[in-house]
Amino acid sequence: MTAEPLERALDHEHLTQPRPFPDALPPVLRTARESDLPELRRLDEEVFQEVAYPGFLLRQLFDMYAEHFLVLDEGGGRLRGYVLAATTTPALGRDSWILGLCVTRDRRRHGFGRELMTEVLARLRRDGIERVRLTVEPANDAAILLYHSLGFVPEGPEAGLRRDYFGPGMDRQVLCLDLTGGR
Repeated sequence: MTAEPLERALDHEHLTQPRPFPDALPPVLRTARESDLPELRRLDEEVFQEVAYPGFLLRQLFDMYAEHFLVLDEGGGRLRGYVLAATTTPALGRDSWILGLCVTRDRRRHGFGRELMTEVLARLRRDGIERVRLTVEPANDAAILLYHSLGFVPEGPEAGLRRDYFGPGMDRQVLCLDLTGGR
């Protein structure tokens, strides 16, 4: 697997419900860089608060999965979103997990989450990944709607609901996407 450079300004014309941002250039979708780590930590804490990744873990995830760690860069050192996919080695299967998808509150409902997911899924397909899983908070209707629209379906009994998945009271729904196209 090789990382291809990806830097493109997002075209607001094709995103759902575009609303231009005054005095701002469109964010650039690109692969994360080591220099992004402090800003990624800030972003993760802003969005995920008490369940944010510790800084040391973000560092290790970057080192292991940089090729599938994409960011929305608004310029001036300010990131507005990211997606992170972790993959297994081919010897263990061709699976991947989406370990994080976030967009800052003020940039939600502009299609940026879809854009991040679409790009990372394209990279995973290109790299021969056959199945992608993720977890989502059962009450996060917007995220669930996004994932369903991308083809993810609940995995397992009870519509994928896993009680206490991350600990007491932290239920998650597990969703899965088959990237093989039914082969």
